[in-house]
Amino acid sequence: MRRMGSLALFVRLAMASLSSQARYPASALMLTLGQFLATGIEVIAVWALFDRFGDVQGWRIGEVALFYGLVNCMFAIADAIGRGFDVLGTTFLRTGEFDRLLLRPRPLALQLMGHDVRISRLGRLLQGLMVLAFATVQVGIAWTPASIAIALFAVAGGVALFLGILVLQGTLSFWTIESLEIANVLTYGGVQATQYPVALYARWFRYVLTFAVPLACVAYYPALAILGKPDPIGAPTWTGLVSPLTGFVFLLAAIGAWRIGLRHYTSTGS
Repeated sequence: MRRMGSLALFVRLAMASLSSQARYPASALMLTLGQFLATGIEVIAVWALFDRFGDVQGWRIGEVALFYGLVNCMFAIADAIGRGFDVLGTTFLRTGEFDRLLLRPRPLALQLMGHDVRISRLGRLLQGLMVLAFATVQVGIAWTPASIAIALFAVAGGVALFLGILVLQGTLSFWTIESLEIANVLTYGGVQATQYPVALYARWFRYVLTFAVPLACVAYYPALAILGKPDPIGAPTWTGLVSPLTGFVFLLAAIGAWRIGLRHYTSTGS
């Protein structure tokens, strides 16, 4: 019952945020279109690469499109619901508004997640879904119940992972107040890196994307399982079936760090 109440609270907060943006439909539409076009430029860049050079180390454009579509869907959802952690320092800590959140008899994390659910993130999500459709046609992906389950599990793990990165960014704000660009390196930079097969990268960078910030575990390995393609760097075929769990583990670790930061917080007194 408590979980259902928390979910209902988040839905109410999210709907209130979306309703406030819907008051200015032209602005919301333009922002959504801007997100769609911005990610569209990235799609064109990927297409131009393959159009110029053909297959890249045995990877076809349709296969890479699957990586692109999955990771952009993950990030679009996480970015939509994690905005409150992104602006924690400048919007809440610096102004003293964070104290008001603490005084409310509501879960703090849900208040932040429902603070600013951006309609504009639909642009990136739609772009990701369109690229997934392109990948399906190009590679001939058979969307069986098993492959659909793998994709949904991967997206859920990816959302958890990117949300964990945003939670860590918010946690650092307890000490820095300002948002740090290092988080953008991990979010936007992570999206850019995992749009391509990690097998193309140097070993040390593959280790970073697998063990430090496990983006490969929520995008690369599940995509291989969907494609039925063996890993060129030798990971077992079952890896993609379980690797998205690392996204949830990362989020749990981020929540632990968040609690430490919250204990460190000192009220502004305003």
